[in-house]
This record gives sequence, structure tokens and C-alpha cells, in this order.
Amino acid sequence: MTYTLDQMVQDCREALSTDRGAVGRNAVRQIVEKACMDEAFVTEHLGPDNDVPRQVPYEDEDYNFCILVHVAAAETGLPHGHGPTWAIYGIAAGITEMTDWHCIEEPDGRTPGKVVKVKSYELPTGTAHLYNEGDLHSSRREHEVRMVRVEGMNLYGVRRPRYEAAA
Repeated sequence: MTYTLDQMVQDCREALSTDRGAVGRNAVRQIVEKACMDEAFVTEHLGPDNDVPRQVPYEDEDYNFCILVHVAAAETGLPHGHGPTWAIYGIAAGITEMTDWHCIEEPDGRTPGKVVKVKSYELPTGTAHLYNEGDLHSSRREHEVRMVRVEGMNLYGVRRPRYEAAA
């Protein structure tokens, strides 16, 4: 049976209505994995004709979360966090190498904070990973990757601190 965006929304709302903390977020992470593994869901929202880097097909007024779909080009991203909220990255097609970072010097105005690498790991197709508030990470993709993400709030236009790897 096909997993639809409407079902995903209802499942996320139910998970977050039960618990907005670790338990609810982990349930949403599992929902993202379910969507990433559903061929019809991926085809509809991230099919081969989709070349839009970032789309928000749903934003929730009651629980503030949003569902995003991304067509991400090959690139190496900078260390970052999600400011005042959490984010779940789900891989619908491709592989993303993620790196977790630890802040050793906080950002100050326009001066980026300094971070050191903690660990790197792969997120292959069908997996999703939760990044809580304050979790710093970066991504590296050798090829295009198609992703389903859920953010605790829509971060479009939200200024977030900048970070760079310490020398």
C-alpha cells in the first residue's frame, strides 16, 4: 500500500501530540524512514522530473513542524546546526556522509564559531537521522541525493550561527 503525504502528516502529528521530546522525535524519524522506503512516495515527491533543491509540501500550524523534500547536488557542506529547533534527515535516494562536530569556540557576531570533528558516518537510502537543538553536523555528497526532511519549524529565512573547522 502506498504511503501518502497526508498519512505522513497524520503520523507525525500523532507522534508529536504524544510526546514532543525524544520519544516523539524518534517516532517521527521512523516515519521519515517509512516515507523514504516507499517507492510511490519517493516517485511522487522526488521523482526524476523533480530538480527543485528545496520544497516544503507541508507546514503544520499546530505543532510547527514542516516536511521538506530536497534534491541535493553533490557538495560538501559546512558545519551547522538548526538553531532553535531539531531536524531529521531522511535519505530517499543516494548516500550522504555526515560528520558530527563539537564546538570549541562559540560564534561571536560575524565571526564563525570553531568546531572539531567528532565522527563521520554514512546515511544510505532508507535511513533517517535526528539532529536535536545544538547538534552540529555537516554533509558530504559525491552524487545527487534525494531527501525527505522534517524540521521542528520552518527554518527558511532564520539566521543561524556560522561555524568552521578549527585549524
